[in-house]
Amino acid sequence: MIDYSILVRILLVFILSSFFGLERQRSHKPVGFGTFIFVALGACIIGIIATKNNIDSSISLLAATITGIGFLGAGALIKSTDKVFGFTTASAIWLFAIFGLILGIGEYYIAFIIYILVWIVILFDNYLEIKGIGSYRKKIIISSNKISQKEITNYIIKYTKNHKLLKVKADKKEHLLTLTYFVEGSKENVNKMIHDIFKEDWLTSCDIE
Repeated sequence: MIDYSILVRILLVFILSSFFGLERQRSHKPVGFGTFIFVALGACIIGIIATKNNIDSSISLLAATITGIGFLGAGALIKSTDKVFGFTTASAIWLFAIFGLILGIGEYYIAFIIYILVWIVILFDNYLEIKGIGSYRKKIIISSNKISQKEITNYIIKYTKNHKLLKVKADKKEHLLTLTYFVEGSKENVNKMIHDIFKEDWLTSCDIE
């Protein structure tokens, strides 16, 4: 006989985590659609099994799940030279595991409160980013055969002083200089730099990540 309450829990976790994963995917975050669904579904199923079968060590099993997901969240952190970012995504992975567990054991009210609060935080965080409040980061790879490293760096400084030269590549045969920078500043200034640099006649190519 089909237990429809279990089916409802699994489908709720799948649908709700899909919405959140899709938003992270569209925002080009390091962890996207599939990961959030898998984390939430896995945690949900463990919660269902632990409670449905009255496993004696169910609390330990649930706690171990959350601890294990913490390692996956740590993998979402991105280190670039002396900076580490991706904390929002990492903590969201951890929280979605808790969300899946809570829904898995049938605590719908608490699960929906967590889900709504996560969306409030993410949407407000996106709003702050659009308004240029806080830091906005991009990796930019610039190639030129007409100007020097110093001149390219001075060009970047006009838009943001927060930058880090990550890599220098010189192609002697093609007389091509390729510089990789990590730039940080207001979204308006960083995007203006990206827009303006394509107008420069000294630019050979430019990749934005």
